[in-house]
Amino acid sequence: MNRHSSLFSALVLALVLHGAARPWADEGMWTFDNPPRAAWKTHYGFEPDAAWLDHLRLSVVRLVEPGSSGTASFVSADGLLVTNQHVASDALQKLSTPSRDLVRFGYYAPARDQELKCPDLAADVLVSYENVTARVHASVAAGMGDGAAAAARRSAISAIERESRDQTGLRSDVVALYNGGEYWLYRYKRYTDVRLVFAPEEQMAYFGGDYDNFTFPRHDLDVTFLRAYENGRPVRAQHFLRWAGESVAEGEFVVLAGYPGTTDRLLTVTQVRYQRDVGNPLQKQVWMARRDALATYAKTSAEAARRANAAIRSLENSLKRLEGQQKGIESARILAKKEEAERALRAAVAGNPSWQKSYGDAWTRIDAAYVELARMAPRLAFSILSPSTAANHALSLVRYTPGPDGNAARTALLTDAPLYPELEEAVLGGWLEAARRALGDDDPFVKAALQGRLPREVAHDAITATRLLDVAGRKALVDAGPSAIRASTDALIALARRVDPIMRDLVEWRDRQIRSVEAAAGQQIASARFEVYGRSVYPDANFTLRLGFGRTLGYEEDSTLVPWKTTFFGLFDRAEGFGGKPPYELAERWSRGRTALSLGTPLNFVYTGDTVGGNSGSPVVNRRSEIVGINFDSNQQKLANRYAYVDEADGGRAIAVHGAAIVESLAKLYGADNLVAELGVAQPALAAASLKVRRLR
Repeated sequence: MNRHSSLFSALVLALVLHGAARPWADEGMWTFDNPPRAAWKTHYGFEPDAAWLDHLRLSVVRLVEPGSSGTASFVSADGLLVTNQHVASDALQKLSTPSRDLVRFGYYAPARDQELKCPDLAADVLVSYENVTARVHASVAAGMGDGAAAAARRSAISAIERESRDQTGLRSDVVALYNGGEYWLYRYKRYTDVRLVFAPEEQMAYFGGDYDNFTFPRHDLDVTFLRAYENGRPVRAQHFLRWAGESVAEGEFVVLAGYPGTTDRLLTVTQVRYQRDVGNPLQKQVWMARRDALATYAKTSAEAARRANAAIRSLENSLKRLEGQQKGIESARILAKKEEAERALRAAVAGNPSWQKSYGDAWTRIDAAYVELARMAPRLAFSILSPSTAANHALSLVRYTPGPDGNAARTALLTDAPLYPELEEAVLGGWLEAARRALGDDDPFVKAALQGRLPREVAHDAITATRLLDVAGRKALVDAGPSAIRASTDALIALARRVDPIMRDLVEWRDRQIRSVEAAAGQQIASARFEVYGRSVYPDANFTLRLGFGRTLGYEEDSTLVPWKTTFFGLFDRAEGFGGKPPYELAERWSRGRTALSLGTPLNFVYTGDTVGGNSGSPVVNRRSEIVGINFDSNQQKLANRYAYVDEADGGRAIAVHGAAIVESLAKLYGADNLVAELGVAQPALAAASLKVRRLR
């Protein structure tokens, strides 16, 4: 983050497109309690008041599913939400059947009673937030060891969350910011009834497939509309974002709000090197093992391919992003920036005797802990069952405790999302084989899981002799309680029971040896950073609501210029240029409906906002808080953004679906007149051929 200084401090001047020099950057994933007002005012003449920020915050939602998260926003008073098709793809997969493939063919509900309830999907709105740093820090007494201090913090956090839930009835999460330098209580209103309204064909949402992923120009209609319900009725949203009546222009200032997943810009150099040398390579192994097991299964039949498609696409996307992140931290330039930033901070600490006494040993403590982490990392990565949904259910049952602490587990266990025996067997068998290859036959997890047998045999016996694939079987055990679960002879529960003690021991080791040290030393470093820089820095992303900003702007790549937007002209030209062959084929309604569209309509655009995974679905708004686009991706140049901000002069760009393209497509290809009307925008003029196209629904 260039000496961890604020984006208001002097940055190295860089030439950008057309030779314009800028002494600042559109950097930062800022919390709503600390928006970058000075930068907005100084550089863009934008001074939003508290009401503007509150309206944006209360309009944006976090979409939550088991194992994933993304962003959406309210766009009508009747609880209508907009996000990306790829954010909703897991829900689309769960709603699909062999005779109704919503991923492949899309879906539109012209009437409310045709909207489909999405299993497992919830929407959270950040209602309020409160700084609880003093209370959490006060729970740690002087002289406490790292383990005791970590336990004290956890106890204080649990008490704060419990008190808030009891007082407000809202979901209450205490989140650590600045590596524990601050703690904030976030209160969310959660909607658990979320229904599908519209999704395009995946081919149009992901046009160009993996070849075009993380590139630009792009030509994707990556959008989906959902609706939040409460007590069986659409939510009456007091705050929602209106659709812009005018298209965003080149060079226009925009703001985005969303839930970026994870950045590691405040890591120490030792931690970054660990990610480069150990963490990322291990993560690649894990994701490749899971993808390969799914790909092998998908080849067995068309139905198998349908069942596995969404998960394969998600893993391939994650692997490609990881590759870009890894290239970033293998770059000598980025690592040099991290080293320079750390040297500057440590020099400032060393120059002040009081700071040195309080914070000086933090870096060496992390260094020592990470030596041990590198040794244990393979066991931590592969001693899990989570790749198999059914096996994960079994583990949740083995650990289940009734009462408030078990409510989240109960909800997850009682999902009615379909589980397919052949898929679960393939995934579990592939994972156990990957664990054996990575850890060896003598590893405790491998020995407990396999008991001297082949991974495929263990998976086959566990899946074919379990009742946990059926929600009724899981409910019977949950209702019977822990004693019945302990006595269960279910084969999958028996597997989970064998490995659970080993997994618990590993988690306990990680918490004691790594996380407690990271928490204590991270708080020291955060305090040192506050002493030196104040709150002019922003915290790392951690799936909490953030603000970003930038301009719609093309860039220079190698010896050519990349435009700031693409159009429907470009989509059809790209399809024609590749002869309509996969992954550049057009869905049928698009092939037949070409003449209905205004081909000059902008389709995708790039902008300089600071984004990362999790920002998918984030609304991109203008100064009037109107939606001009929906964020869905970034280019290759930006992938190193996890570890250090990629300046706009280096070509890093976020990518959004243009709001005009969404309305044009809904009106002229999908016959979604009711949806366009609900967005409150004028119907685009229809070409003569459009009526024929609309009947393709």
